[in-house]
Amino acid sequence: MTAISLLVADDYQLASRQIAALHQNPNYPCRALGDLARDPQADALLAQAQGLLLIRERTVVDAALLARMPKLKLVSQTGKLARNIDIAACSAAGVAVVEGSGSPYAPAELAWLLIMAARRRLAENLDSLRAGHWQGPIGRAVRGQTLGILGFGKIGKLVAGYGQAFGMDVLVWGSERARAEARELGYRAAACRADFFAAADVVSLHQRLVPATAGGVTQADLAAMKPDALLVNTSRAELIAPGALEAALDAGRPGFAALDVFEQEPIYDPGHPLLLRPNVLCSPHLGYAEQASYRQYLEIAHRNAVRFFEGDASHVLNPEALA
Repeated sequence: MTAISLLVADDYQLASRQIAALHQNPNYPCRALGDLARDPQADALLAQAQGLLLIRERTVVDAALLARMPKLKLVSQTGKLARNIDIAACSAAGVAVVEGSGSPYAPAELAWLLIMAARRRLAENLDSLRAGHWQGPIGRAVRGQTLGILGFGKIGKLVAGYGQAFGMDVLVWGSERARAEARELGYRAAACRADFFAAADVVSLHQRLVPATAGGVTQADLAAMKPDALLVNTSRAELIAPGALEAALDAGRPGFAALDVFEQEPIYDPGHPLLLRPNVLCSPHLGYAEQASYRQYLEIAHRNAVRFFEGDASHVLNPEALA
């Protein structure tokens, strides 16, 4: 058969080059591109690609991108279908879309890492040491504090378990289903949303970004938090109303934030306002960016692509694209 050209786009760390399963079948050569806005090979490789393997929601697949990919027949999403893919535009261009699955463990561990690092003021102390000083700002232990989990899906449940193992009192807020499951597992469910934000020493966001949750965390929610509380967001920046976090931090409630997600990604400007705030710990969307997660996501996406090009379209989400 004629080889089918596969492409992994926006692979910032070129992680896909290290995944053996993506390079073992000569009938499906797989190339990698870094940031599509910066990689000099982008136009040439996009023009030749017949299958596009995504890394979560990094790449926006819309009419503009499809116009740069005249040979494209398939978009294989890593994880579940998300807002980055314009299904209607794909169908109109005759491009099929399939989805995969992922793992909650790496994102949950990153959330816990940010909680611990922020509470112990780790980054500031490391900077102090590198600057020729010894101990810097004094941090706080999490034992005995209240960990608020907003959203109680797979990741939220894992983070709740980590908090419990470290001696935290876990408090959950979310849907009626989430609160009921929390109580069944022995955690507390807040009586109301206001009580949740007011009681928590640490609030960790774990809701999915859907129309019902977009902008759901308001400035009023954040203003109810304690002056020494910590807000952690490893889910989606858009869960917080635009400007609400900055205003809340300016007002001193909460006193600190740890963020892995931003409204515009990637960030290359070291002068980005959030990066310059001394009371904000920022990481570059590392939640799922981990070896085992990359391997799982991309191996599934690759298998789904091979399955499609070998004639099985039963997993296609938009069969009208094939008509």
